[in-house]
Amino acid sequence: MTIAQWSTREVQRKVHEYFQKADILLKDEEIQSIEVNDYGLGRLDEIGLQLFVYINTDRYCAKEWVLFPRQTCPEHLHPPVSENDSGKQETFRVKYGTVYLYVEGDPVEDPAALPPEKDQDHFTAFHEIILTAGDQYTIPPNTKHWFQAGETGAVTAEYSSTSTDDHDIFTHPDI
Repeated sequence: MTIAQWSTREVQRKVHEYFQKADILLKDEEIQSIEVNDYGLGRLDEIGLQLFVYINTDRYCAKEWVLFPRQTCPEHLHPPVSENDSGKQETFRVKYGTVYLYVEGDPVEDPAALPPEKDQDHFTAFHEIILTAGDQYTIPPNTKHWFQAGETGAVTAEYSSTSTDDHDIFTHPDI
């Protein structure tokens, strides 16, 4: 059975196991509020992101997210949302595993991660940043980026300005 065939509760339990690897403690009701996002593609094994939101206000946001082994968060950017809001700025800090992060800039010649084969045309940023436990990277607003976990999966903290997912722009036309 693939991850895409699991129930939401089964995915949440697996995410909780990853959080425990990173010494992240959640209460039972918090485990049940873990978000499972396949971006409407129905291919959670390849493309998706599982996350727990601690807080998201009009001032700041804090989350923890899990990528299963080689799972990819698709390319997107956080554009300006108003005259006074230049878009979401986010800092990733890896707590467990490896995250291959790709942003706009000079592309790496031989990337450590590749997008899922059938989606490769929808990924354009290939400036590579490899993050392991204890590493962090800040992505400026309005910057195309995507990321993929290494072979063991990954747990990452995200600290950002307000998260307004409905404003995010994805390069994949089906998202």
